[in-house]
Amino acid sequence: MENNLKIRDALENDLPQIIEIYNLAVPQKIATADLEPISVESRLGWYRECQSAQRPLWVVEIGDRIIGWLSFQAFKKRAAYDASAELSIYIHTDYQGQGIGKKLLYQAIEEGPKFGCETLLALIFAHNQPSLKLFDSFGFQQWGYLPQIAVIDGVKRDLVIMGLHLC
Repeated sequence: MENNLKIRDALENDLPQIIEIYNLAVPQKIATADLEPISVESRLGWYRECQSAQRPLWVVEIGDRIIGWLSFQAFKKRAAYDASAELSIYIHTDYQGQGIGKKLLYQAIEEGPKFGCETLLALIFAHNQPSLKLFDSFGFQQWGYLPQIAVIDGVKRDLVIMGLHLC
């Protein structure tokens, strides 16, 4: 399957598939703090922010089907943090555990400096062990821990801040 994978910049007409993948994560209650599915319309502003050459949104596809995505997002949107980016990775549930997240994260680390990124961050729920293991395998370290910061279905959840200096 790896030979059939293509990573490219997202287009606006990809947004329905991107949001579909995101919404598949909502009921899993492991990767997002959104408690209800979101709409394409509600994410148009986010998509347009991601069109900055410095903070891209990538999709990974097989044929014409998008099966995952990665976004670089501004961290805190203040000038002193301009060399830092927060990463988010979402993989369609049918394709999880097949190395697609690794491929996306590898490319983000390799290409991050060309987008002005010196530091990459990921905010991951502590109970999301697959994601924590993925980022750890690429050298990300735990830089912060926010205990009981989110409440999902009445359960208090901890958030781990993972970070990696690229230069």
